[in-house]
Amino acid sequence: MNKTSPFSNVKGDLSAGLVVFLIAVPLCLGIALASGAPLFSGMIAGIVGGIVIGSLSGSNLSVSGPAAGLTTIVLAAIGSLGSFPVFLMAVVLAGGLQILLGLARAGTIASYFPSNVITGMLTAIGITIVLKQIPHAFGYDKTAEVDEGFTVQALIDTASNIHPGAIIITVVSILILLYWNKIPVVKAVPAALVAVLSAIAINALFIATGSSLAIVSQEHLVTLPIATDFNSFLGLFTLPDFSSLTNGAVWMSAATIAAVASIETLLNVEATDKLDPMKRHSPPNRELMAQGVGNVISGMIGGLPITSVIVRSSANINSGGRTKLSSITHGTLLLVCATFIPFLLNLIPLATLAAVLLVTGYKLCKISVFKQMFARGKYQWVPFIVTVVAIIATNLLVGVAIGLAVSVIAILRGNLKSPYFFHKEKYRTGDFIKLELAQEVSFLNKANILLTLDHLPAESTVEIDASKTVYIDQDVLDIIREFTQIKAPQNKIKVILKGFKEAYKISNTDHLFLDKPSSERPVSVVTNGTHTELLKELQYN
Repeated sequence: MNKTSPFSNVKGDLSAGLVVFLIAVPLCLGIALASGAPLFSGMIAGIVGGIVIGSLSGSNLSVSGPAAGLTTIVLAAIGSLGSFPVFLMAVVLAGGLQILLGLARAGTIASYFPSNVITGMLTAIGITIVLKQIPHAFGYDKTAEVDEGFTVQALIDTASNIHPGAIIITVVSILILLYWNKIPVVKAVPAALVAVLSAIAINALFIATGSSLAIVSQEHLVTLPIATDFNSFLGLFTLPDFSSLTNGAVWMSAATIAAVASIETLLNVEATDKLDPMKRHSPPNRELMAQGVGNVISGMIGGLPITSVIVRSSANINSGGRTKLSSITHGTLLLVCATFIPFLLNLIPLATLAAVLLVTGYKLCKISVFKQMFARGKYQWVPFIVTVVAIIATNLLVGVAIGLAVSVIAILRGNLKSPYFFHKEKYRTGDFIKLELAQEVSFLNKANILLTLDHLPAESTVEIDASKTVYIDQDVLDIIREFTQIKAPQNKIKVILKGFKEAYKISNTDHLFLDKPSSERPVSVVTNGTHTELLKELQYN
């Protein structure tokens, strides 16, 4: 991880924190609503995710808060446990389990997700954001704000429920977001803030003139709970039911939340690192512990479970955020505004927030991303496309699991399928052929090595060099032993084994010579962990 001072980009981080705050408000409320929890519990999770986890995390750009991926789990857990306070106890325990996972260094699981799947996840999220925000952009706000997928029915319903005023606000907001920073005199003012203030002003003008374009229904606006006094504000917080600590169902829910939240966090942090313009690396184990502390605190004061959230993280990056100050700023703004000025936030049309998300989503799924993946070959773009389609059709975790499975199959296919055809006519009787084994030779190389040995010309001399090898799978050793003892004598092939350890127990026979010097005309075959490459004399299919 490259350490970056949280005050090295104050202007950019404050601006980005404001953008993320504006996006987070409706998401926090929408996720709470979809989870069957009190609306303010989503705000609590956003505040803790920004301030607490933002401070403790090793990631400079990841933004944490309540996540859409947990809504079904939370909804089911609240129903099965019988009350929200009992559920909060499960959240606290889930946080404790995450801390233990971090201490056990379980965060390294993130390193096993291939880049094509992570890129597919980002692209799918971008497409999903765009599709989900189209209804809001056109003024149809009855769709769930937190659905991870999308429905064709929602788009059909949008066509028959278009609000002209919302369209005007969306178009104006997008134009401001795209072109405001290109004006030298005013670019110091955040474009997102200008877009939001412009949207409020435009709608106020519509209302003042009695225009039919006015957005007056609260379903088209941000809806934040308003406390009338200090006591009613305290009533927005809820303590967990500590008497349920010995309840087995509570522990089961806690384990489920901890597992899903941890996996989603690790995936999102890995994806965020790929978007980081400074190419920094976030320590996954520290992230798990930070998330654990955040969930313990969130559960203790009535908040929903928290994960790293890619929508907010990508918006943070695209808005100029470069250090954790932006995440802390977004959490602080959530706290201040939810406490003192919720009525002002309730004036913001959802259409202008949709515009911010449309721009963010587009940047994640640009055509150039698809071009880059197709240029890398089918073993990269096939898992990429499958991941994109699977996430859009299902949800993030299921889609990533499908993409990962396809990626593994692609790797296996690349190893098991012979990537070359052996042309015997290129060799003459008596040729010397050298097979140089890689540092590690696994069972995945069996088929390639077997096919290579079976196509060696008769009466040749073959040197199998394991000088640089530290591990050879037993299946591969059996193939080499069978070749040296049976197949080679049948074809009058002399075999030289070089660099093999005694532990491999390959017998020395009349036709097998150990560590003999090479001839003057070597032709090398190099095998590695992903494919076999026959240099110079072997051609690909």
